[in-house]
Amino acid sequence: MAAEVAFPDGRPSSRRPGPAASARYRYLCVGILALAYTFNFLDRQILSLLAEPVRKELHLSDSQIGMLTGFAFALFYTLFGVPIAWFADRSHRVRIVALACACWSLCSAAGGLASSFLQLAMARMGVGIGEAGGTTPSYAIISDYFPPKERGKALALYSLGVPFGIAIGAALGGGVAAHYGWRAAFFAVGLPGLLIALLILTVVREPVRGSQDAPSATREIAPAQLGATIAMFFGDPVLRWTAVSTALGAFAGYGSSNWVPAFLMRHEHMTLSQIALLYSVCVGVAVGFGTWFSGYLADRLSRRDPRAYAMIPFWGSLVALPFAVAGYLAPSWPISLACLTVSGAAAILYLAPALAVVQNIVPPQARSTSAALLLLVLNLVGLGGGPVYVGVLSDLFKPHFGDRSLQIALLCGAPVLLLVMGACLMQARALGRTAKTGAPA
Repeated sequence: MAAEVAFPDGRPSSRRPGPAASARYRYLCVGILALAYTFNFLDRQILSLLAEPVRKELHLSDSQIGMLTGFAFALFYTLFGVPIAWFADRSHRVRIVALACACWSLCSAAGGLASSFLQLAMARMGVGIGEAGGTTPSYAIISDYFPPKERGKALALYSLGVPFGIAIGAALGGGVAAHYGWRAAFFAVGLPGLLIALLILTVVREPVRGSQDAPSATREIAPAQLGATIAMFFGDPVLRWTAVSTALGAFAGYGSSNWVPAFLMRHEHMTLSQIALLYSVCVGVAVGFGTWFSGYLADRLSRRDPRAYAMIPFWGSLVALPFAVAGYLAPSWPISLACLTVSGAAAILYLAPALAVVQNIVPPQARSTSAALLLLVLNLVGLGGGPVYVGVLSDLFKPHFGDRSLQIALLCGAPVLLLVMGACLMQARALGRTAKTGAPA
């Protein structure tokens, strides 16, 4: 049974998550959860940043690097994501996030001890299992602190953990690796997460489920019916096309971002120190702005037309495509970095609107599980497929193109943005029909 759409309509909610949940405290909670997400993404992306020194010391192929940065993480992240989210929908979500943060941090640090592909793969699998319990319960916590009309902005603020994680990872991880080696970088980015886990337990309180939603948006799903939530999610055309468009967006995004540091070092001859300084700033500013701006636009434009949730990433992909191609073909690394910065800012516009759509449509009792289903599709297709696709193509092209093989492989990934645009148009069609008729498209 499809869930009723609960788009923001500006109506004030009569319920609140608790007497002490002031605006300042709500944003403090978002900030702490975003800090955890920053290290979540930092630990996820650190291997992509250090791909070149790790590949050389452990004698790995590009296909193996693609497996480690994508599939080895994504498989366990997605397999454990749904059951952990289902458990979070009927238990204490804050404790789950804190425990997950401690788990992925320890496993990330363990990557610095690896001496083979198998050992590093096991560490990455552990990071995936830990991170499976961090993101989706956080979405649900934030959604129970903010009403639908403010949810896009709040989730966008939380999603700033993506660019901050990439930027801090490049600056901290790259800087430590340049001076002390890549193993020390894994320790430097992994261990601080233990302190963040303690901060979450100390400060963030568990909000009341559905406290910010209108009564019509809180139809209950029996807690034990995981199958009902899955059927609701994939049976709703809006949610189904949202999952497809975000999965394709992630395929293009991860296929690019997980290989850009290696491309800039291998093809454009940037040093690890330059990556740590310049790449971190460019990615942090670009992706951070794109993430925040998309959430801001979604909150404003969707009040007049809910199709904005799909058209924002459509226009973002349209802008990202030519700049991505120009970045891969640029004659020097400054031009390449500038073009890829614009492309990254535009391509990330899909994330915050997609999160807002899911959190606004599904009942409060199913938010963590529904978010996990979105991330299952997104990460299995995007993170699991994108980096592997580029890595395998790079190895296949190497006998014919030599050192240019990675460049050609990245160019082969750029047209996926055309598929993103097509899926966004289908999502917009479903959003328009649902908002107009109140029935599934």
